[in-house]
Amino acid sequence: MLLKHIFTPKIAHSSYLLVGKDSCAVVDPRRDVDIYVAQARELGVPITHILETHLHADFVSGHLDLASRTGAAVYSPKSANCEFPHEAVGSGAVIRIEDMRIDVLETPGHTPEHVCYVVTDTGRGDSPVGVFTGDALFVGDVGRPDLFPGRAEELAAQLYHSLHDVLLALPDHCEVYPAHGAGSLCGRSVGAKWRSTIGYERRHNAALQIRDEGEFIRSLTNDMPPAPDHFRRCSEINRRGPRLLVELETPGELSPAQFLARRERDEIAMVDVRSYPAFAGMHVPSSIHLDLAGNFPTFAGWVLPPQADILWVADSHDAAAEATLWARRVGLDGGVATLSGGIAAWAMGGLEVEHLHLVSVENLHRRITGHEPLVLVDVRTPLEFRDSHIKGAVNISAPELRTRYTELDPKKPIFLICSSGNRSGLAASLLRQQGFTDVHNVAGGMTGYSAAGHAKRCSVCENPHGSRYFAQIAGQQAERTDRGEQ
Repeated sequence: MLLKHIFTPKIAHSSYLLVGKDSCAVVDPRRDVDIYVAQARELGVPITHILETHLHADFVSGHLDLASRTGAAVYSPKSANCEFPHEAVGSGAVIRIEDMRIDVLETPGHTPEHVCYVVTDTGRGDSPVGVFTGDALFVGDVGRPDLFPGRAEELAAQLYHSLHDVLLALPDHCEVYPAHGAGSLCGRSVGAKWRSTIGYERRHNAALQIRDEGEFIRSLTNDMPPAPDHFRRCSEINRRGPRLLVELETPGELSPAQFLARRERDEIAMVDVRSYPAFAGMHVPSSIHLDLAGNFPTFAGWVLPPQADILWVADSHDAAAEATLWARRVGLDGGVATLSGGIAAWAMGGLEVEHLHLVSVENLHRRITGHEPLVLVDVRTPLEFRDSHIKGAVNISAPELRTRYTELDPKKPIFLICSSGNRSGLAASLLRQQGFTDVHNVAGGMTGYSAAGHAKRCSVCENPHGSRYFAQIAGQQAERTDRGEQ
């Protein structure tokens, strides 16, 4: 038995190859499956099994692409009612791959249909080696149960029993192979390690230390981070069966005149994937800024219309192709094209360009400590904002500005700040689409502002891979103390 781990950054997704002598299984594959085919070829084994722990919400799975490429059988939870050819499995089902026995456990909670796969290497013994926990149990965290409207408490209760009655019944030495690592929004405080053991999580996983079921439910149904829009779509795409990637467009190149004509059509999103300083310097009017170097897929899935065709403005065709791949991974399957020659060609074609005001943290500090009227909008998450922010700032996370822009006065100068400048670049582009003209992006964000000595460092921004659970509880307790509550 050989285990190969594949990590996909930005979406913080872990998938696995479980390899025998003459066959192998792939667990929770990502949408683009070349890496699994190449790994299996290198190992000299065919891919024979594809195991899905649940209907993933944060990305489109590669189960059908991989089945089409290899002929492997797909195993999915029976209660998912999938519409593509598959083997439906639930508790009591056993999958055998050579000397490996894979027992299926039903573990609802993160999603209603969730299952885990327990692996025993019978050639060495009869005790479980590891368990593929999907999004039920992470390193340092557990799956969020609030992705289904009106069912959060019900699913949190199911998750409590899935964890304490099912997974924690496994031996302490059993390894834990989760489907996500640090940075995933499928949990609240996922740790940076890629694997753990049942015993270590039993002792050190913050959520598992809450033994009271009611308190556990409350902890997972209050003050959770917002879920991106595509979380509501990808589960159903995965249940029906995604379109194969080979059926979808790759980005063709459009001249500036063609690009201009194409953008006038309905259901078009113009997306500039360059850095925020480049976008600020010059961009196509009404384009959305999503820095490809940042958390691109999460925000693309969050703010781009799912049925829209996408027109990319990028530094190169390779960058447009990379943006397309990330878009496909989060279920954006519309047509795609890119501006040939980039923004320079657009400008040399005599077409209109716009720019965005960039300000330094020192410039911002002088303004907010003076008497100049302005509105400072902190577009980070509420957790980041509570940890450290500038006095007087309004907290509206960047994606929320699509609707909450109505809370701002377009006649006043708007200054936008995040942790670096990336999210505030997105926020600025959303406000510009709504007719705001006096918009400023703070270069360096709160990281730069604190480095200049004007605010305490944000521990959430500084340590994105650390557990935030206890920090969040501490913050809630501090707020209650401030209100005079016990």
